Amino acid sequence: MPRKRSYSREEFLKLKPKRKDFEWFEEEGKVKIKIPKFKSRIGEKFCKLLGRENTFTANLDEKGSLIWKLCDGNHTVEDILKELEKEFPDEKDLDQRLFLYLYNLKRLDYISY
Repeated sequence: MPRKRSYSREEFLKLKPKRKDFEWFEEEGKVKIKIPKFKSRIGEKFCKLLGRENTFTANLDEKGSLIWKLCDGNHTVEDILKELEKEFPDEKDLDQRLFLYLYNLKRLDYISY
C-alpha cells in the first residue's frame, strides 16, 4: 500500500488543486456539485433498477463555493488562501480551515494536485 505524501506548509501552499470532472453549477452564488453515488456499473444498474438517481447533490457554503471555483489547476493553495482572506477578513484560522477542507476534498477524490 503506497504511503501518503506529506507536505511542509510551504510545499502545500505551492500546490495547484484541480477539481475532478464533476458536473457542477452555481445557484444564488453557491456551488452545487452532482456527485455519483457509485463508480461501478453494478451500482449504476442497481440505482436504475430501483428508479433512483445515481447522483446526489453536494451544496457548498460561501467559502466552499469560492474554494471549489478556484480549484481549477491554475491557482495555488496560497492564491486560494489570499482570496479567502480578502473575501472573509474577519474569519479566524482560515489557513487551517482551508488546508483541512482541501485534505477532505482530496480524500474524497473530488480534487487532485
